[in-house]
Amino acid sequence: MLSPLDDRYASIVRPLDVLLSEEGLNRARLTVEAEWLIYLAASGAVAELRQLTPAECARLRSYATAFDGAAAAGLKAIERETGHDVKAVEYYLKNKIRDTSLADVAEFVHFCCTSEDINNLAYGILLRRAVAGTWLPAAAGLVGHLAGRARAYRDQPMLARTHGQPATPTTAGKEMAVFASRLDRQLRRVGQQQFLGKFNGATGTYGAHVAACPGADWPRLSRDFVQSMGLEWNPLTTQIEPHDYMAELFCDIARFNTILHNLNTDMWHYISLGYFRQLPGGTVGSSTMPHKINPIRFENSEANTEVSNALLNVLADNLITSRMQRDLSDSSLLRNIGAALGHSLVAIASTTAGLLGLELAPAALARDLDEAWEVLGEAYQSVMRRSGLDQPYERVKNLTRGTGVTRSTVHDFIRAQHLPPADEAALLKLTPATYTGLAGQLVDYLGDTGNPGPETPGAAFPDQDGRALPPGSAAP
Repeated sequence: MLSPLDDRYASIVRPLDVLLSEEGLNRARLTVEAEWLIYLAASGAVAELRQLTPAECARLRSYATAFDGAAAAGLKAIERETGHDVKAVEYYLKNKIRDTSLADVAEFVHFCCTSEDINNLAYGILLRRAVAGTWLPAAAGLVGHLAGRARAYRDQPMLARTHGQPATPTTAGKEMAVFASRLDRQLRRVGQQQFLGKFNGATGTYGAHVAACPGADWPRLSRDFVQSMGLEWNPLTTQIEPHDYMAELFCDIARFNTILHNLNTDMWHYISLGYFRQLPGGTVGSSTMPHKINPIRFENSEANTEVSNALLNVLADNLITSRMQRDLSDSSLLRNIGAALGHSLVAIASTTAGLLGLELAPAALARDLDEAWEVLGEAYQSVMRRSGLDQPYERVKNLTRGTGVTRSTVHDFIRAQHLPPADEAALLKLTPATYTGLAGQLVDYLGDTGNPGPETPGAAFPDQDGRALPPGSAAP
């Protein structure tokens, strides 16, 4: 096993492995081949293809549902002879039905299909299920937890740091809400993603279809079949579905990863500042320093977002390009979808675990605030400016820049400005801990953050009730 996804992180990515492994891909290909034969027979488009019985439809579907390790090995043996993966799937299915009541329709398996008709639907189904059934729930769980923390820390004052230096105070909740909102926006984009499919032959022209059965409405049949598989129909393609929707999806997931990376680095810094305490969890922080509890989950997540993005960006950049009507560069690229999503899933799990292992340290936050009276200079010069004092910014700059500032220092300064009594009283009452503006209220804008919205269903392949799908009836 060369990849840590196959060993160290196997338990986290197992749901993806079932779908996006080679075995999962071949299972999906078998599903598409079987569904096409069932659909074609029900459509009446080919006069020579008889209707299939419910038992025969169930038998065809069973070859995919029962496709296990032994079956995968048998299919691989055929592929070694054909040198072509999709042709091997076709032969595998034909061999399965040779000695059954379906023997007379065996040559209608893969009828008028190019391998990409099968592949693009198989990948579309698998990717849709992987995102909706595994990636989105994990990501939404993280965002929901982050939003919960934001609400819990809504009014907890915290010293902000711009350029690493003390700046206008905020609240711990508002800063977590910023990340929850950013991540949630990407979740909603992913949740609204269309997954496209095509089924139109060798160069997207229905050439073989029209030659074999010129009277059939092949675009309508293609559209209805693609939709019956739970995908959106793309009517204009070359031999391949152009993968533009995949690039859109991968860019959104990569953007989620990048924002997550930013959250990890900020949490790392907050831990180093003592704003958060790491809870002992039975892990060894250092092999030589017994006191250490290292922020390893956030560091692990950083690394996995980087690996995931490297793959996602390669996929997004290159899948959308194909020479003329077809080249095979996408074939090798597509096999890396599982690894790209897998590393993102590991990152999400690591950050979630990291957050669960933290508790806020209010005393540390208060101490930092009490040592940063200079940050009130912004409020002072703003009130002085409104009151018409001369050069208020410059006065406050001379007081605060590069010098040690205490409560006594700034109060003496305010009293010397001869401000209106109400303004002077308000500024003397202000402290770094109370100078948080509307930070707490801003957390309330999170709304239902953590819910990705109208999620694309992806729990199962189409036709879950085992019925043949007649033309024009797309599965819900």
